[in-house]
Amino acid sequence: MVNEKYYGYGTAPSIIRELFAYGLEQAKKIGKDKVYDYSLGNPSIPAPVKVNETIKKLVDEESSILLHGYSMAPGFESTREAIAANLRERFNTNAQASEIFMTCGCAPALVSVACALTCKPEDNFVCIAPYFPEYNVFFTAGGGKVKVVAADVPDFQINLEALEATVDENSVAVVINSPNNPSGVVYTKETLEKIGAFLKEKEAEYGHPIYIVADEPYRELVYGDAKVTFIPEVYDNTIVCYSWSKSLSLPGERIGYVYVPAKCEDGKAVYAAVAGAAREIGSVCPPTLIQRVVQECVGCMPDLVAYDENRNDLYNGLTEMGYECAKPDGAFYLFMKAPNGDDFAFSEAAKLEENILIVPGSGFQCPGYLRLSYCVSNEMIKNSMPGFKRLIEKYGK
Repeated sequence: MVNEKYYGYGTAPSIIRELFAYGLEQAKKIGKDKVYDYSLGNPSIPAPVKVNETIKKLVDEESSILLHGYSMAPGFESTREAIAANLRERFNTNAQASEIFMTCGCAPALVSVACALTCKPEDNFVCIAPYFPEYNVFFTAGGGKVKVVAADVPDFQINLEALEATVDENSVAVVINSPNNPSGVVYTKETLEKIGAFLKEKEAEYGHPIYIVADEPYRELVYGDAKVTFIPEVYDNTIVCYSWSKSLSLPGERIGYVYVPAKCEDGKAVYAAVAGAAREIGSVCPPTLIQRVVQECVGCMPDLVAYDENRNDLYNGLTEMGYECAKPDGAFYLFMKAPNGDDFAFSEAAKLEENILIVPGSGFQCPGYLRLSYCVSNEMIKNSMPGFKRLIEKYGK
């Protein structure tokens, strides 16, 4: 006998992973240069030089016991203080080390928060489409539910009327992911301020806090004049979940944190519940070496020149052919409307006819659209353009 829920999770197909695996097999048959894989959001720019230099320095200079031993459950105080100091320097916040809980990446940060805030089966987390498919797993981990706000097409901001119609007396949090995966859109400060004002009204009406859970792994990946709002600046009851997977190109190192500001209602209790949830799922005492690296490199910022070039080349190339795309201001994703209206059918045609691997938007709760991850080589983007042109000429009529 096994748990049916977890068996279902373990056997459920992942279109992203299936496309990626298909690409690897095709590369063996026809050559890697003839497969145009936009499926996976795996950073392609190297980590900042300081990151590798810090790793080498620590390995050479520290004793193995200090470098590879356990940290405290919430992470080293010195690492958490470095993070808090960086937040104080960059944003209008009085972050303290005692409000930071280190986690093994952003995923367990989100799961810990979900478990910490869920008190009864009726509790729900309001997620705004399009959103990362794993939210359906993360935010039900504590036994609650996910409620979906329909996508605001074609601009992919947030439909405030739809949000207001979705929040109810059982809503414990609204999940905000900006810059957004999969659209690459950055939510405006005005939009976030309106959401904050609405939630304050609902808190007074329902008699309990409604938090914003800010999922921020792409916070530093922003282009041009776009600005990413640090949500605790506009709404007190915000819990931040962060990861260095994208900002420092360290997805394999699995390091992130939860920040529960003191001004959050029941902040100390929420922090303690996050710590308890992290204990239950085993996301405590994160890797010591990479904590120390983060401590030294917390101020490092990514070099976005390559991503920005890819963003412009892909967006301009596709829109000039007639594809409808949301202009991405952040992250490394572009969201494109399927010319034939069917995201699965167009993804399959692109795969089989042109070896172009793009992810159907239905998995992001946004059917009829497709996600392209442009953390790839610029050469691949240019080489894929003839295939995209043939596809829209065939299916865009």
